[in-house]
Amino acid sequence: MPLNSPIYVTRPFLPPLAELYPYLEQIWENRQLTNAGPFHQQFEQALCEYLGVDHISLFANGTLALVTALQALRITGEVITTPYSFVATAHSLLWNGIKPVFVDIDPATFNLDAEKIEAAITPQTTAILPVHVYGRPCATDRIQQIADTYGLKVIYDAAHAFAVEDKGGSILRHGDLSILSFHATKVFTTFEGGAIISPDEKTKKRIDYLKNFGFADEVTVVAPGINGKMNEFQAAIGLLQLKYIDMALEQRAEIDRRYRELLSDIPGIHYLPYPNSKRHNYSYFPILVESEYPLTRDELYRRFREENIYVRRYFYPLISDFPMYRTLPSASKPNLQNASITSDKVLCLPIYPELEVKTQKKIAMLLTVKNK
Repeated sequence: MPLNSPIYVTRPFLPPLAELYPYLEQIWENRQLTNAGPFHQQFEQALCEYLGVDHISLFANGTLALVTALQALRITGEVITTPYSFVATAHSLLWNGIKPVFVDIDPATFNLDAEKIEAAITPQTTAILPVHVYGRPCATDRIQQIADTYGLKVIYDAAHAFAVEDKGGSILRHGDLSILSFHATKVFTTFEGGAIISPDEKTKKRIDYLKNFGFADEVTVVAPGINGKMNEFQAAIGLLQLKYIDMALEQRAEIDRRYRELLSDIPGIHYLPYPNSKRHNYSYFPILVESEYPLTRDELYRRFREENIYVRRYFYPLISDFPMYRTLPSASKPNLQNASITSDKVLCLPIYPELEVKTQKKIAMLLTVKNK
């Protein structure tokens, strides 16, 4: 029998509403709604401390952060990236007049296959744009080695990787820049929002100019910037969310553990092993529907929908399958075999802090059904 209320693949964690009121009262009293107000400054500093990084620039959303990061590093020509991501990754390139060059993924991690990057480099290549898919760290050392050899910039789309750490610290410290998203679907949300993590004060200053129309002061415009600023309401939400993020991540970890227990003996349903990271954020729980399973991936997808459970095919179709990309030479199916196979098998199951045990058991029960 279908559930009475829909269960979505994620549900944003929200702190107690009563705790937001004092922040709103201060905003009303200050009358500073944007332009790096007091909450914006507090949130920027608090994020640096929580994430263990030195320089953060806050944005209205993660896509604006991606677009601005490419501008900040003056990226042109061609950029090597993955087809297995949300479309914003590649869209940010097109918005900057840059040609995406798609490289296949590693079937073990779903991240850009670092060993296939060199073959895609041309004289027009200026950067690599990998994605920490599902918050699982890329092969950062190998990617940086390639970038250093060929004189390329590296910008990480870390939209899924809030609070993720490897043995050296925050995963966000890798590359020339890293980009976060605080969208409602992410483990840490300010409703909409995003950020760029910079390696030094000079780079941060340029980014801060670019996100505010290029203004350096009241009468000086140093670059053709954009309006990418985070407002005071978003920053206030962020400050409040930081109080609860560790609890939310612990709850996600428990849900992840329970899925692994419930699904461990279902033939034809595979899930990824725990990632090779010191700290994971459990942002997604993807499964692969293999050929020995009695239903196809899409049949299983529809079965969940009939039960009012909104699993998602993240990421299907591939970015390279969309009309604005599929004519690119690098978008050909033979070039992207692993990505194509994974995209046709993947389903992301619901995971969020308030997901009930009985709902998880219902999901596992649906997966054990043998016939239509």
